[in-house]
Amino acid sequence: ITSLPHFDPLPDALTLPVLLKMRDDVSTDEILPAGAKALPYRSNLQKIANFSFERIDPSYVDHARAIGQTPGHAVIAGKNYGQGSSREHAAAAPRYLGLRMVIAKGFARIHRQNLINYGVLPLVFINDGDYDRLAVGDTLCVVGLRRTLPSSDRIVLRSANATIEARHGLTSDQVEVILAGGVVNFRRGNMNEERGDAVLTPTI
Repeated sequence: ITSLPHFDPLPDALTLPVLLKMRDDVSTDEILPAGAKALPYRSNLQKIANFSFERIDPSYVDHARAIGQTPGHAVIAGKNYGQGSSREHAAAAPRYLGLRMVIAKGFARIHRQNLINYGVLPLVFINDGDYDRLAVGDTLCVVGLRRTLPSSDRIVLRSANATIEARHGLTSDQVEVILAGGVVNFRRGNMNEERGDAVLTPTI
C-alpha cells in the first residue's frame, strides 16, 4: 500500500493537449482494466496507472508521462463516459498521469463523481456537434477557471480551430473540491483550518 501522491489545486488557466478521443459508452474497464494483470497493483497507484487506457490506446501512458502533471492533458469522449463498475482507480490512475479535464457528451454518474473527487474537471458539450470539431493533438486553452467555476455553469474552451462551450454542472461543494485539486486536498484544508495541525496520509 502506498500513499496517494500530492495533486495540485486547479490553476486559474489550463493549456491542455488532447491525448484521446473516444466513442460513446467507454467503460471503466476500458479506462483501467480490472483483470489479473492489474489486480496485484490495486493498492499502488503509481504502478496501476501504467495500465490506463491500454485497451483504447497503448501509447497513452507514454504520452501522458512525457507531458507530465504540468501542464497536464485532456481527453474527449462521447456519451455515457465511465459506465460500468464504479472503481475509483479508473479516475485516480489517469489523474496520476496528469489528466485534468474530460470533455464528453455525457458521463456515467458514479464515474463523474470519482473524477471530481480526484480533481479532474468533467465538462459536457453544450452542442454535441462540437465533439466533431476536436481531435487528438489539439490544444485546449481555458482561462479564469477559479473565478468562473463558482459563478457560472458555462466554460469556454479554445483551440487553434474552434471555440467550444461546455457546462460543468457542479454543485457549490463540488466546485470547492475541484478548486482544491480533489477531495483529499479539500478535507485536509478544512481540517487544517479547524485544528491547525491535522496531517492526513491517505492510501489507495
